Amino acid sequence: MKPAQIQVGLLGAGRLGKVYARDLAGLIPEARLVAVADTDSQAARQTAHAYGIPQWHSDPMGLLDDPQVEAVVIVTPTSTHAELVQAAAQRGKAVFCEKPLSISLQTALQMKQAVEESGIFFQMGFMRRFDPGYAAAHRRIQEGAIGRPVLFKSSSRDPYRPSVEYADPLHSGGMILDMGIHDFDLALWLMGPVESVNSRGGCLVYPELGEVGDIDNAVVTLAFSEGRLGVIDLSRKGVYGYDIFTEVLGAEGALRIGYLRQTPLLELSENRVAHDTVPYFPERFRDSYTFQLQDFARNLLEEKDPPITVHDGVEALRVAVAATLSLKRGEPVEVASVTGA
Repeated sequence: MKPAQIQVGLLGAGRLGKVYARDLAGLIPEARLVAVADTDSQAARQTAHAYGIPQWHSDPMGLLDDPQVEAVVIVTPTSTHAELVQAAAQRGKAVFCEKPLSISLQTALQMKQAVEESGIFFQMGFMRRFDPGYAAAHRRIQEGAIGRPVLFKSSSRDPYRPSVEYADPLHSGGMILDMGIHDFDLALWLMGPVESVNSRGGCLVYPELGEVGDIDNAVVTLAFSEGRLGVIDLSRKGVYGYDIFTEVLGAEGALRIGYLRQTPLLELSENRVAHDTVPYFPERFRDSYTFQLQDFARNLLEEKDPPITVHDGVEALRVAVAATLSLKRGEPVEVASVTGA
């Protein structure tokens, strides 16, 4: 008889880690959260206490060495993903890894090799694919509802900047990689392979981000096969709210995904119509985070293949690295030229 639950360990108890702890501890019957680890021992201890998690560790390896942990969910800083994925692979643990896979394509390719050689189950965390709107758009494109897709437009605008420590490209990979990775994955998922990218950006609002080598606004144009086009805009200063929007124009129609109004209420007065806006990612993608973790647990229990693979993580990262190189060089970059060498 197959087990009713997967015994899961959570690596990372930061801002997003707490969202995952909430879901794994109380919203996903297919999973039992048995341990949490964070190098910040206070964060690990508090998260364990808040969600009734039996064990907590200040050393991630302590969690990975726990024989009762069958699968791990990695929600640590991007620069730490490689060590944790490789350690999990060595121990035969199934892995769910939050985006991006790494800040280095070379390292990501090494991670891919470790996953494939070990044979472990590995699923990437691109939660927008589990958003009902994006999932429906993908399905409709596959059904031919808009004909051949020819133009991709996507916006990702945060209401405010992250901490300077988080934004440091040594840890995050920089805004285009860290923030744009979702849009690059969507471009690949909805349109197909990206042939070249051309980026422009700058530190236009937050000079403190420039001091660590990051930017706060960028525009990336994409060229797909057969001359099809795309454009992505990224901003750390969408002061009006958390604005995530995508449009795919096809030869026979278009699809628009996203919303800005959080509450279904319009306030109408003389010369004024107003509504609230989406505060930030925990509200906009609350269900998507739950859906993707439930999918991970179900795939393990039912022995299904992951819908988002380590290969998907590598290819989205390849486009992100190409876009980052384009920004630095001030010229277009062919995605295929980015090999990780």
